[in-house]
Amino acid sequence: MDQDDRTAPDSGAPHAGGRDAALTAAILRIGASLDLDTVLREVVESARALTGAACGAIATVDEAGAPRDFVTSGFDEEQHRAMETWPDGPRLFERLRALDAPLRLPDLDAWAGGLGFPPIPVPCGAFQATPMRHRGEAVGGFFLGGKEGGFSDADEAMLVLFAQQAASALANARAHREERRARADLEALVETCPVGVFVLDAASGAPLSLNREARRLLAPLEVEVDERSLQWLREALVCRRGDGREVTLADLCHAEIVRAEEVEISVPGGRSVRTLLDATPIGPAEGAVERLVVTLQDLAPFEALERSRAEFLELVSHELRAPLAAIRGSASTALEDRHEADRDELRQYLRIVEEQSGRMSGLIGDLLDAGRIGAGTLSVDPAPAALSGIVERARTAFAGAGGRHPVTVEAPQGLRVMADARRIVQVLGNLFDNAARHSVETAPILVSAAREGTEVSVSVTDGGEGIPPERLVHLFRRHAGNSKGGGSGLGLVICKGLVEAHGGRIRAASAGVARGTTVTFTRRAGVGVGAPASRPRRRGRTPVLVVDDDPHALRQMREALAGAGYDPAATAEPASIPRLLETKRPALAVLDLVLPGVDGIELMRTLPGLTDLPVIFVSAYGEGDTVARALEAGAADYIVKPFSPAELAARVALALRRHSPPASLRVGELVLDRAKRRVTLAGRALRLTATEYRLLHALSLDAGGVATYETLIRRIWGDKEGGNVAALRSAVAKLRRKLGDDARKPRYVIGERGLGYRLPEPDEP
Repeated sequence: MDQDDRTAPDSGAPHAGGRDAALTAAILRIGASLDLDTVLREVVESARALTGAACGAIATVDEAGAPRDFVTSGFDEEQHRAMETWPDGPRLFERLRALDAPLRLPDLDAWAGGLGFPPIPVPCGAFQATPMRHRGEAVGGFFLGGKEGGFSDADEAMLVLFAQQAASALANARAHREERRARADLEALVETCPVGVFVLDAASGAPLSLNREARRLLAPLEVEVDERSLQWLREALVCRRGDGREVTLADLCHAEIVRAEEVEISVPGGRSVRTLLDATPIGPAEGAVERLVVTLQDLAPFEALERSRAEFLELVSHELRAPLAAIRGSASTALEDRHEADRDELRQYLRIVEEQSGRMSGLIGDLLDAGRIGAGTLSVDPAPAALSGIVERARTAFAGAGGRHPVTVEAPQGLRVMADARRIVQVLGNLFDNAARHSVETAPILVSAAREGTEVSVSVTDGGEGIPPERLVHLFRRHAGNSKGGGSGLGLVICKGLVEAHGGRIRAASAGVARGTTVTFTRRAGVGVGAPASRPRRRGRTPVLVVDDDPHALRQMREALAGAGYDPAATAEPASIPRLLETKRPALAVLDLVLPGVDGIELMRTLPGLTDLPVIFVSAYGEGDTVARALEAGAADYIVKPFSPAELAARVALALRRHSPPASLRVGELVLDRAKRRVTLAGRALRLTATEYRLLHALSLDAGGVATYETLIRRIWGDKEGGNVAALRSAVAKLRRKLGDDARKPRYVIGERGLGYRLPEPDEP
């Protein structure tokens, strides 16, 4: 909002002889600038000058009709603020904005009061409102007041003509502002682009501009970029193309379009950089090329990545070759010894073979885990576990593998975490090995833990050489690990993958060189001893089981479901399904139709826990017979590969809606409220045991139909001991007594001889 407190002219409006000249001058003034603020101010000032008004204001609207600008003239700062903050101002302006023709009033205050408005903060007396329209669309209006004797017909006619020109001037100023903003956005985008950009004059080949990344690329060439050097670059920069030709920037202007070509750019003196070059001519659709846009992408990071990969392969080869050489040497010595080796010598050779075989097995395991992490197929099975036991297992394994550093533990007693104990032992083992490689042999390794809200943070600290801050950000990247003192450099990468697979976070901190390093990871706190384990799922997210032996498909489905708000539990091994069903408690399963050694349909029919879930099959087989067989077997849906993430998420949502039981169920006077786990009979709450409630809930899932003995046993007891037909009949008898059911003529729990039991359909008499 702008405000101009210049006072109104003392003289009245121009006389008839001078009106045309004054109007022409006013139109020239508002058209002399493209600055929007200047145009707004000139419009309201000129309107006052043309009519001799004491005060005035201009208000504009955007394309949607919403208020946009408000500029006043002839008001002091306090009056301007009072008008701008008047609560009823927008309502009055809305009324005036809807005018199709000028409005002239002898007293604005009286007119507004007649419409129910409170007194205007700054009384203005005589009033003239003139709408502004550009190409038939309203752009706002200007409003004048305080003219002694009121406004005349001549004033109104002149303001109508002036309003037409003012609307055009405003439209031009707005278009200019939008163009400048778009240009500034484009310039900022080009300047901050991570790719170097040259703009060349096509006629001369001279560089017209270059962005920040282009300047950085030229830095190794020791080129100072200024107005003179831009012209010098025209001939000085030599581009050696893939076929051996050497061309200048000027030559590129006359060459064909270049797409993703590796080019070496050099200057006199031998300095050069390697880039990926694209060249695109810019000009009219039909006509001479006016500009050439050259983009350069620095190849140095890609070369560094290739060197890193080569070093990593060399490191892994060395790590594999060393134990193989030891194994081969021991075996050869034992076989070629001319003298019969005694038992102790043979045991020593075999000990070397065993140790080196274990070293190789560990390295291969690291490589496989790193591959699973990269493919997204690494799975974990969290369960409540004592942290002290996990740390002790890791410490024992570290010492048994030859670790000589003492490991000190500082953690509260009884601390429990949700974790796959075997995998967290692996994390700690890798952190111990990493700490040992970077510490002197006598330096202890400290393990500490603390509860932080719903999480437990576990830290491993060494007293070694420390890590510079610039290296900390790359510590958990593949090929970035320091393998000093041995090791594949994969340990921290695997730690990161395992911790994140648990849903935790891992970070590193170091006070500086020679001041040690601390690596900290988090896990969700576990439940206390004797408390029921809660589902290891993300809050508010529905768990979904995903099984597919294709790692790429498994990763795509997991990412699609996670992106759609679900909590996917993914595995490529059918043997892992029972554990995931027990720990994750999924609401739905997505199964590949053909799994290693098992048919998906048969698995759905026979595996406890899957039979009660909606199952969606995914397969590359789209034949009608295959789809029909799956659906007839009870599948909730069938998706043919390939499919989009959106389709998978939509099919899962639909299946969940179809198979979700209602929040409550009523059968006669019996009401089961699943959301509150509450049962009432004739309005009276029933106190049921856990087994009795599970029985009633299991029957409600098939209300109106028969739930077989096997189905009820599985739903009530799962894989736990104690579930059999005798126990089921005992639970039914107890539930009937609490429901007031007569076993000879039950109303609610009805037996079907030789099959099972059923609950009547909802609201069935």
